[in-house]
Amino acid sequence: MLDNMPRGTICIEDIEMGMTRHLRKVVTDRDIEMFAEVSTDHNPVHLDDAYAQDTIFEGRIAHGMLTAGLISAVIGEQLPGHGTVYMGQTLKFLAPVRPGDMVHAEVEVVGIDHGKRRVQLDCRCLVEGKKVLIGEATVLAPSRKFD
Repeated sequence: MLDNMPRGTICIEDIEMGMTRHLRKVVTDRDIEMFAEVSTDHNPVHLDDAYAQDTIFEGRIAHGMLTAGLISAVIGEQLPGHGTVYMGQTLKFLAPVRPGDMVHAEVEVVGIDHGKRRVQLDCRCLVEGKKVLIGEATVLAPSRKFD
């Protein structure tokens, strides 16, 4: 299940402080398996129920970077959107995401440098209202001047 806001582009000329965009996605077993294939991260805490049961998580969890990828999706598809270039990202993982969890990924504009087309974004992912990931991204936003 995927619930998100309209996709497209918001050019630097139209970005405002406090602007937010988000998506919601249920993380599935298939998502975790595909991420393991693409990333080559086959850590059994993500893929093996018996192994994961004996860890501090007491069960399988999604890759942290799979969850972080949802932030990338909001940035690349919605705010600023198509044509955005990632410049940097900080991440802090606060709690695990499990198969079947609905993740709410959200970004909020907290800084704008119009001259350099740079945008600072506060980033967060929540499961059932609890923060599981926080961070900040710096991106180069698209501009109508360069179309």
